[in-house]
Amino acid sequence: MLKYVDYDILFQEIPDEVTLAINLSRCPYRCKGCHSPQLQSDIGEELNEEALLRLLQRYGKSVTCICFMGGDADPERVCSLAIYLRRHWEREMKTAWYSGNREIFEKALICFDFIKTGSYIEELGGLDKQTTNQRLFRLDKGHLMEITSRLQRCSSQVR
Repeated sequence: MLKYVDYDILFQEIPDEVTLAINLSRCPYRCKGCHSPQLQSDIGEELNEEALLRLLQRYGKSVTCICFMGGDADPERVCSLAIYLRRHWEREMKTAWYSGNREIFEKALICFDFIKTGSYIEELGGLDKQTTNQRLFRLDKGHLMEITSRLQRCSSQVR
């Protein structure tokens, strides 16, 4: 079962998108320096189809992308919610998944428009650092196009 702890509307998570980011609990990784260690616990409310639609009814006109932040404990369920969203939301909504796994869950290639991979390694930094081990991909018909550098350019312009 997927559980969400909180959510936020973000402007720099996915390039060129206004993103509703949903933070999922039960993260199996124990990254040193994790910015959200509470997400390692089994906490929050169930994220099912009804809860997802409620969030989108509240914020859907304001956002262009929904990002599942975590969910590595149940990747099948994350994918099924992304597919459900594509079939049942009244307008186009891009989907993204931030996974701490180095490897891309194969089914994710058909479920998402964007995928971030890689656990957080404190000394390498996050996606905004050129030294990061994490990668952000845009998917186009199942093909991965790495766009990590777009976040690095964005962050250097904001400072």
